[in-house]
Amino acid sequence: MFDERTQQALKAYVYMLVDPRSNQPFYIGKGNGNRVFQHAEGALTDVDQVTFKYQTIRDIITAGRVPQSILVRHGLTDKEALHIEAALIDSAVYLGLNLTNVVAGHNFLENGLMTTQHVQTIYQAAPLAVLDAGCVIININKSYSRTAGADAIYLATKEVWRMRDPRGKIRFVLSEYRGLVVEVFEVESWYQKERHHNPGANHPGQTYLGWGFIGHVAVEPVRAKYLHRAVPRASGAANVVRYHL
Repeated sequence: MFDERTQQALKAYVYMLVDPRSNQPFYIGKGNGNRVFQHAEGALTDVDQVTFKYQTIRDIITAGRVPQSILVRHGLTDKEALHIEAALIDSAVYLGLNLTNVVAGHNFLENGLMTTQHVQTIYQAAPLAVLDAGCVIININKSYSRTAGADAIYLATKEVWRMRDPRGKIRFVLSEYRGLVVEVFEVESWYQKERHHNPGANHPGQTYLGWGFIGHVAVEPVRAKYLHRAVPRASGAANVVRYHL
């Protein structure tokens, strides 16, 4: 633990918890005072709480080791710490590190890691002014990975979504990533698939039937109408699916 004098000198800081068995970080966070030490304490005292982070810490301790605590930057304001934490999380995920962070970095959608091409496209994009009947916009921020290969956008878009029965109503699916339409698919058929949603370690989760589709990239006149258009943020910004029947 840090003594009071050290805590005052540190101010806000950004830290990494490192697995000594691999010498790789498994958690990145920000905090004040003794926040950096509280994860290991929680893993040992909150024995009924099962999270990826806590289990990693317990595995390290069971192996006779201790998680390493590294301060990346200190003497920061809270706002500075937020930005540095977010940049580190973005970079670690991009490099393939298996972080145990449940929440992405601050403002990762608006200002997070992007290719220069994606940045130019976003700021030069014309707004999506009209969405024709028979179209649905599906936000793939949480399901899309740029490293998943050529079919990554299709795989991130095709399943499984909570929505009203789309059969006979929805013909085109617009994939939205970080406020931009990145692809347009024409639906060949819809199907239902069971999905388990676990909102957090303290919740039992639930299983529901969602909708998925089989399809292909839309023909060019349709694709060109929507591709690389900026999607305005809805008042219910948490909505993953938006559509016009």
